[in-house]
Amino acid sequence: MLDLKSYEVWFVTGSQHLYGEETLRQVDEHSKVIADSFNNSPEIPVKVIFKPVVKTPDEILQICREANVAPNCVGIITWMHTFSPAKMWIRGLTALQVPLLHLHTQFNRDIPYNEIDMDFMNLNQSAHGDREFGHIMTKMRLNRKVVVGHWQAASVLEKINTWTRVSVAKYKMQTMKVVRFGDNMRQVAVTDGDKVSAEMKFGFSVNTHAVGDLVQVINQISDAEIGKLIQEYEDTYDLMTSLGKGGGRRSSLYEAARIELGLKAFLEDGGYSAYTNTFEDLHGMRQLPGIGSQRMMAAGYGYGGEGDWKTSAMVHIMKVMASGMKGGNSFMEDYTYHFDPVNSMVLGSHMLEICPTIATQKVKCEVHPLGIGGKEDPVRLVFNAAAGPALNVSLVDLGNRFRLIVNEVEAVEVSESFPKLPTARALWKPQPSMEVGLQAWILGGGAHHTVYSQNLTTEYIEDLAEMLDVELVVIDKDTTIRGLKNELRFNEFAYK
Repeated sequence: MLDLKSYEVWFVTGSQHLYGEETLRQVDEHSKVIADSFNNSPEIPVKVIFKPVVKTPDEILQICREANVAPNCVGIITWMHTFSPAKMWIRGLTALQVPLLHLHTQFNRDIPYNEIDMDFMNLNQSAHGDREFGHIMTKMRLNRKVVVGHWQAASVLEKINTWTRVSVAKYKMQTMKVVRFGDNMRQVAVTDGDKVSAEMKFGFSVNTHAVGDLVQVINQISDAEIGKLIQEYEDTYDLMTSLGKGGGRRSSLYEAARIELGLKAFLEDGGYSAYTNTFEDLHGMRQLPGIGSQRMMAAGYGYGGEGDWKTSAMVHIMKVMASGMKGGNSFMEDYTYHFDPVNSMVLGSHMLEICPTIATQKVKCEVHPLGIGGKEDPVRLVFNAAAGPALNVSLVDLGNRFRLIVNEVEAVEVSESFPKLPTARALWKPQPSMEVGLQAWILGGGAHHTVYSQNLTTEYIEDLAEMLDVELVVIDKDTTIRGLKNELRFNEFAYK
């Protein structure tokens, strides 16, 4: 699990020399109280570092430059305790390269009606100081997050929590590496895309290794390592009888463990955070990685089937955002529909690779024929996903830009047994309805692969799109087809 406390955001307060040293001293003191409160709050997962109040253009430029290069600084939170003339901020904001959250708050929650005087008014000017600051960022066309409310309010802490998690994900995205074992599934459009443009926009690199390079590592795994991992399988999962000690398919489990350990070693040695493979390119492998890919995702790696590097990258990024949170994030595919007029649903699944972090009960470990790939029967984890609100997220390449698409869904309990479908399974109802949700997804160009999230909300993806300056299309309970079509038409002009 990623330690989010190893990352930090800086709390930067703006003022000016107009008010005198005593007022500036109080501004500094109040700012430190807020920063320390954030830093000690269990709701905010990163370190919050207090920075002395900035009062001049040079001080502002310096703090922004320092934030850009400071190790593990993922963003800054700004607050104008007094009035900070916004022309002072132009050079600093022009230089700033990390995400910015504008906190519109004030130190006191309530107006002290009986004691308020002009000294109090001179000190506590956030109500119009933050408007001045907000104006210059709007004029400069700068993306940022604005959070409004008293700094101790639960709603404010939750929004800062979301933003800090996304800021860490963006920071990690700048250096993450995705490895493709083999190429894209032949003739498929949506899983492919412009990897150079992706690196320019997002920062992560996508490069290919031959499957033979992976096979070479797999073949070097020792029997002792395999035995230790098989013991972990037995301790963790409900093994099919034939995979148990003395079972007729025990050798399949042995080979699956060898593949998982090879994958893990390759990814660790290469510094990769995510990977893809395809059943069309398995040269030298005895079975398609099933349990190995599932467990790599559970360990935090991104995965995408059939060469889908965009979804693979997003799986890892969303796992970073959700680090330490209850619930899971997984590679997913809309597989088939239940068109019952009174209970319409989508069955989400994949032939092998669904992350067990989304499971609702103890996971089974089984081996079955696959029907594609032309290799031995692969071992896989079989389970049902938990019920509750969830997201499906897709990153697509439209040629002239990337688009993030989100569909809010409601997962339902999987009550059927699926005796002949040995895969992981999820059932959900798309918002706002089966008909509108699916129609909107198709009109938006959404992929058949997604990241399925049980613990993130749309706000996380909104913040990410804002930080990356990427188009976002949200399909939720308020979506209408007429409105969506108009939004997509407008976006064609806005993003040209």
